[in-house]
Amino acid sequence: MPLEIVRNDITKMQVDAIVNTANPKPIVGGGVDRAIHKAAGTELLSARKKIGDIATGKAEVTPAFGLHAKFVIHTVGPVWQDGEHGERELLASCYANSLQLAADNGCVSIAFPLISAGGFGCPSEVAIAVATQAIREFLVDHDMDVYLVVFDQKAFKISSSLFDDVQSFIDERYIEELLDEEYRGDYRERRRIFEAPSYLGDEAPVAEAPDLPMFKPAKKKRSLEDLLAEVDDTFSETLLRLIDAKGKTDPEVYKKANVDRKLFSKIRNNPAYKPSKATALAFAVALELNLDETRDFIGRAGYALSHSSKADIIVEYFIQRSEYDIFTINETLFAFQQPLLGC
Repeated sequence: MPLEIVRNDITKMQVDAIVNTANPKPIVGGGVDRAIHKAAGTELLSARKKIGDIATGKAEVTPAFGLHAKFVIHTVGPVWQDGEHGERELLASCYANSLQLAADNGCVSIAFPLISAGGFGCPSEVAIAVATQAIREFLVDHDMDVYLVVFDQKAFKISSSLFDDVQSFIDERYIEELLDEEYRGDYRERRRIFEAPSYLGDEAPVAEAPDLPMFKPAKKKRSLEDLLAEVDDTFSETLLRLIDAKGKTDPEVYKKANVDRKLFSKIRNNPAYKPSKATALAFAVALELNLDETRDFIGRAGYALSHSSKADIIVEYFIQRSEYDIFTINETLFAFQQPLLGC
């Protein structure tokens, strides 16, 4: 997918470019900088010295040497003071300049650490918001796979108010699901109690169960031809029809869904294409479907929303509030350790 948040060691990412949170001076700093230099080998420092000082917000490129990448892009993040000294703007420049440098060097994939969120003191929720906004703006006009690499899940934090609100929403729906399960279990138990044991024969008395539902006789079997005549549009056909109906362009929708052009091309050219559930939900978000429309839409790919799934409940949370920002949804999914939407 164009933007993916992953938990990994950035030195092990197999991408065209790895971004280093560099020291402004041509020396090896701590944290990510030290880890990247260690993995790349001593040649990286020699190349870094040829560049000299790097100003905050700027970016420079060197070969990657011992890393699983072609390039290392060195950028200097701002030290967080109070947010009133241009820190956000400088941080956004780190991402924008690094992305442009990667594009200029023919890169199709790039991995970022969460710049300035470590020893430089930028609050995690601010660092994430700035990163995703800068990356989003770049991806409007560029095709590139961008990875935001988080080494420690605990270091990734969305706003506490959003986290708490989503957690409450999840808890409520889990309770509903548990109550439903308990009711169904109780119903099955009552059926067992009130039904006459088979070994007593047809004349055995049966205790009356007042709340049991009426069962209708089975309907006459229908032919395969009858059933096939009622088949709805496929997922692919429905997607293309909705794009036209909403007056949107293909790139506008697949970019908003955090899906790359190649996958969208497969979907467009194959009416029988079955996407993953994450991709189906991503397009539902991009098309800004309501909850009933989303259920119908993903149902055409064979999926359903379930209150047994935290990921589904989180997506439902945003759809019910008509909040269709795929990046915010994915940040929240990642914070709750759930799979992201997109391809």
